[in-house]
Amino acid sequence: MSTSGTPRSTGQRPAGTNPARGTQQRTAAQPARTAAQRPQNGRPSGQAQGRPASGQRPAQRPAQQGLVRPAPKAKVRKARLLVSRIDPWSVLKMAFLLSVALGIVTVVGAVVLWTVMDLTGIFDQVNDLLAQVLGSEGGSFTVQQIISLGQVASFATIIAVVNVVLLTALSMLAAVLYNISSTLVGGIGVTLTDD
Repeated sequence: MSTSGTPRSTGQRPAGTNPARGTQQRTAAQPARTAAQRPQNGRPSGQAQGRPASGQRPAQRPAQQGLVRPAPKAKVRKARLLVSRIDPWSVLKMAFLLSVALGIVTVVGAVVLWTVMDLTGIFDQVNDLLAQVLGSEGGSFTVQQIISLGQVASFATIIAVVNVVLLTALSMLAAVLYNISSTLVGGIGVTLTDD
């Protein structure tokens, strides 16, 4: 039995449409692109990644003379720190070494000063002045008898040793007192910066 009036829906296409012909029409409307004309990442291959196509030289920019950019100024870093505690043992060692150095300088300075005063004739002038003031009652009195080089050196040595002991003890005591006071106040603030 055949039904007339309605076409069969068995995969038939309407009349006048040919799939092979439609493909040929599309290819005829769009020209084929060569490998050099196909875009790469949205750009033609000659301009991909900012490079000119082969055989073409980039346009040279005119040199700008007199326009030199200054170097960017580095940012200065700052760090605020608090000296909250001082080690008394390290203070003791440093104070001892510095006081020993100061004692050596004291002894050497006293000896050099006495030698300079003796060579310049200051002691002789003082002896003449004492002879004029005291007259014959003074006798043969000289300053070198009271202040000799050995006495000056020994006196300077005693002062140096006393200074070593006192400065070492006072420095350690100051470190301990600072540690006690820093627990109440917080310590001394120090700001460190880059050069």
